[in-house]
Amino acid sequence: QVQLVESGGGLVQAGGSLRLSCSSSGRTITNSAVGWFRQAPGAEREFVSSINWSGSSTYYADSVRGRFTISRDNAKNTVYLQMTSLKPEDTAVYLCAASNFGYATRPTDYWGKGILVTVSS
Repeated sequence: QVQLVESGGGLVQAGGSLRLSCSSSGRTITNSAVGWFRQAPGAEREFVSSINWSGSSTYYADSVRGRFTISRDNAKNTVYLQMTSLKPEDTAVYLCAASNFGYATRPTDYWGKGILVTVSS
């Protein structure tokens, strides 16, 4: 069973940076596509970014492209989301998700509990 755990969230000022990490405490995610989604208060969950199993393909929402970078270290069983030039509208709970399919562009088979990112103006 894949059990995803997010870390690295917190409070940051607008223009600042944070790096989120997603790892699995159960089965490894080295063969899984992994993605990040976010959900702001009162809003629907939205796709942020994803990466295929090898890291050779990455995908981004238009709202974060050029500011966020997704990467992975399969030796550490971890996927990262480097967030720069953060804006108050990036404030949300960020959730990590993984797929049984290594090339899924919107992984949704397994979910972490989420971690809060707050960007102050």
